[in-house]
Amino acid sequence: MSINLSHIQDAYERIKPQIHRTPIMRSREINSLLGCELYFKAENLQKVGAFKARGGCNAVFSMDTESLAKGVITHSSGNHGAALAWAAALRGANCTVVMPENAPQVKKQAVRGYGAKVIECIPTMADRVAAVAEEIQATGSTLVHPYDNEQIIAGQGTVALEALEQLGSFPDIIITPVGSGGLLAGTAIAAHAIAQNSGKTISVIGAEPRGASDAWQGFTSGQRVENQVPKTIADGLRSTLGISNFSIITEQVNDIVLASEQAIVEAMRLVWMRMKIVIEPSAAVAVAAVMENREIFSGKRVAIILSGGNVDLDALPW
Repeated sequence: MSINLSHIQDAYERIKPQIHRTPIMRSREINSLLGCELYFKAENLQKVGAFKARGGCNAVFSMDTESLAKGVITHSSGNHGAALAWAAALRGANCTVVMPENAPQVKKQAVRGYGAKVIECIPTMADRVAAVAEEIQATGSTLVHPYDNEQIIAGQGTVALEALEQLGSFPDIIITPVGSGGLLAGTAIAAHAIAQNSGKTISVIGAEPRGASDAWQGFTSGQRVENQVPKTIADGLRSTLGISNFSIITEQVNDIVLASEQAIVEAMRLVWMRMKIVIEPSAAVAVAAVMENREIFSGKRVAIILSGGNVDLDALPW
């Protein structure tokens, strides 16, 4: 299928009984500091501590019992793995997650805490894929790809669907972090369709670390970057852009902007201090991008998706 707004609306109805309707939060101090009107969609307060609960839940609850019988498997640096493990447990299915050995300990513990089996691997995409293939051959588990999966993308798009419903009036811009691209792709589909149906326009922007800028490079050149060696504190954004997501993003996203490592840490600290909520570095990337690209956001109403709050408290960046 080619994903459209109706798929995202169907996903929302499917997952609504299982997920939190996360709040929209505001900070007068941060608005004053950054010179724009920010509306923070707090997916750090979502089930499993991240928006990925939405995609994982939609994927698992879209499957028939026969497909679930031998369990599900994925690869993930953390939040998608936790989301799939949580959703699989709700349906009484086994779950296996291949994780890079350098994934944060708190994220490995979360995946195991939801009852999933964790297989650690060398932290490259090739090793992740190989470990998944080996396990599928041994067990017959059903692959739920972390980003090249239309049910995942539709589920992630429900963040924007919900946020626009809560806001009531349209923001000028929606900005989300971008790693593998499911959230940004789903957001672009939902936001543009909803705005168009109301005769409005919304600019959809992705935010990416400078040290893991494959999405920005691909968006700029028109050629998807297949391999990168990411160097960023934002562990949730170290993966490369998915094939399906790249296609959607190049067609429907208005821009991708970058954030430095210093700004990511500053943004994370700012949100912790001013808003008294815990966000992880990957979520802070969107805030950092606003800080470092003020000419784009100045004076605008901006919906900003805080993607997650799973932080290793023994390895804080300040």
